[in-house]
Amino acid sequence: MLQTFLDSILSLWEASGFAALTWKHCLMLCISFVLMYLAIKKGFEPLLLLPIAFGMFLANLPLTHLAVVDGGLGEGLLNVLYTGVRLELFPPLIFLGIGCMTDFGPLIANPKSFLLGAAAQGGIFAALLGAAALGLTPEECASIAIIGGADGPTAIYVSNQMLNGGFSVDGTPFTLSVGTIAVAAYSYMALVPVIQPPIMKALTTKKERQVVMENLRPISKTEKVIFPVAVTLVVSLLVPAAAPLVGMLMFGNLLKESGVCSRLVDTASNALMNIVTIMLGVSVGATTSADTVVNWSTLKVILLGLAAFSIGTACGVLFGKIMYLVTGGKVNPLIGSAGVSAVPMAARISQKVGAEANPTNFLLMHAMGPNVAGVIGSAVAAGVLMAIVPH
Repeated sequence: MLQTFLDSILSLWEASGFAALTWKHCLMLCISFVLMYLAIKKGFEPLLLLPIAFGMFLANLPLTHLAVVDGGLGEGLLNVLYTGVRLELFPPLIFLGIGCMTDFGPLIANPKSFLLGAAAQGGIFAALLGAAALGLTPEECASIAIIGGADGPTAIYVSNQMLNGGFSVDGTPFTLSVGTIAVAAYSYMALVPVIQPPIMKALTTKKERQVVMENLRPISKTEKVIFPVAVTLVVSLLVPAAAPLVGMLMFGNLLKESGVCSRLVDTASNALMNIVTIMLGVSVGATTSADTVVNWSTLKVILLGLAAFSIGTACGVLFGKIMYLVTGGKVNPLIGSAGVSAVPMAARISQKVGAEANPTNFLLMHAMGPNVAGVIGSAVAAGVLMAIVPH
């Protein structure tokens, strides 16, 4: 009788998640708790970091079979939700909502901001070369490089295309997951206030940071309506692979600027955006199971992602210095750092650092130009990567 009872207890233990718990699971659970803390307590990108963290938490509970496996072709709730990522549905819908909430007026008023937004994408291609030097597959190199754009949906979109299938074109198995790339991208976006200011101050003089820029000219409704159509036309013809992201971004902006689709704008920027954000975050977080994340390649992602973001910031500031010299001191180089597409946080950091040097300076609207240009720039860079990297 006692033996039967003990055998029952043993069987119950062996069937529990505690028996299957490994140090890798514990590590991933701790990382998910840290991300939850950063989202809740520190307010670091909570709308996406918290769903991603909870998806990571669920994926690393042993024997629950909640992890997204086989590129979302497995069974279970989260694998079903991941279908929106696998079929490249969620990121463009996120861009639709972003377009409905974005004012491209500062960019239209100062088209030179396009150059700053383009310059800040330099970190993407620097990281691409760095990842290649470390012996990663071309697809993994592109997935890591796009982190430098500081654009979470774009990073998910590119890494899903590159890492889908689990094997490189030469048959080499991937050691990275979409979730790893997403967590790194959103983590660095959340750390913009920590990473950018030291770089901005190191590359500029106090005199440059004190520059007060002229007020932007008023923008007509006609210009605002024509802009999204023109950008979609030019970008789609130049880089067809970028059309899904840029097209949806500009469609959302056209809905906003037309002034006749208020219901659609409200739905896309609120209800639809929130629903997609929940499903995207939880399902992407669920790809970060211990078996796929705890390896040396993850450390490479962390280091190269940080390098990509830092180099992107530096490229934007350095190009800002060039514009400062060319214009005879009329451009504040600090707005170049906003060329990364972390909207609007990067623009706010430009304003903050500029105000520290000159309390009467107001750079926010000037920085919004490069900032929204960076959103377009990162989507174009994504299209370039998808065009040049076989996958």
